Amino acid sequence: MGGLLGETAGRMPDRAMLAEYRAAGTKAAEQGVPLRTLVDSALREAEQLGSAAVLPALRRVVSALIEGYEDAQRQALRSEDTARREFVDDLLQGRAERLAERAEHFGLRLAESYVVAVARPVAGALDSVAGTIERDLIARFGSHNILIAVRDGLLVCVVPGTLAAATGEFSHHVRSRFEPGWRIGVGRAHRGPGGVVTSYREAGNAIDLGDRLGLRAPVLKAADLLVFPVLLRDRAAMEDLVTSVLSPLLEARGGPEPLLDTLEQVFAAQGNQTAAARRLGISTRAVTYRLERVRRLTGFSPEDPTQRFTLETAVLGARLLDWPNQLF
Repeated sequence: MGGLLGETAGRMPDRAMLAEYRAAGTKAAEQGVPLRTLVDSALREAEQLGSAAVLPALRRVVSALIEGYEDAQRQALRSEDTARREFVDDLLQGRAERLAERAEHFGLRLAESYVVAVARPVAGALDSVAGTIERDLIARFGSHNILIAVRDGLLVCVVPGTLAAATGEFSHHVRSRFEPGWRIGVGRAHRGPGGVVTSYREAGNAIDLGDRLGLRAPVLKAADLLVFPVLLRDRAAMEDLVTSVLSPLLEARGGPEPLLDTLEQVFAAQGNQTAAARRLGISTRAVTYRLERVRRLTGFSPEDPTQRFTLETAVLGARLLDWPNQLF
């Protein structure tokens, strides 16, 4: 304490003295001195003075010490948060400057394979939820395995590929904390910093595909959706297929949408028209009528194995390309 408290005996400390105590508190925090030790030091000095007159000054001195100490802690937290955000941005964009070294500080060993899951909420404050979910996951799986961050309106979860249960636990926490309407995309396991970027993109693309295809499942895995990027890789061929097969449906009374919906549900139900009717909220007879209408207009029957495959691929392509809203 440098005897500063003795200088205040009988009078209140001035601004300069309080500034020195705040600086002492800041220095103690930076050096890792416990706050209790700092306050005990001030109290011991007051005891040595042995005067009741020093107590009002002591209150101000201790307050200044604590203020400086807490300021240093807040600054350290802000610096850590900034470093964390910069690291997450660099990691998910593949900027490799000292990435492996920085990753160790945040609990990741980038030589391993990692899986990235992203959650998109309907609404809510993601930052506070992120901290809570991260603490819960770390408590179960360990601090050197989990990274939770907020980026571009998504809650991002990075976990080792060997921790298969971690993405399931992440989904559980999202389900319990987010309002209905949330959706999660899960990438595949890939190795190294570039693998994290790839898995992150796959997770985001899974959510996008779910939206475009009208998929009902709230959790979508990139591994289950591999056919769709393949279909989109040759866009011109997909547009030609959709136009050639489905354009006659534009002539249907009520437009093509009811017929497309019916085909989708029949395919999803493995050809079970009763189940498809239940999902659509119509009679089985209406489903049968619509399928016959498709056959007459397009010349393709969903009951013929070869023609069914062509029809199903065309319907998937229509959803991916937003047809007929986007006509080619």
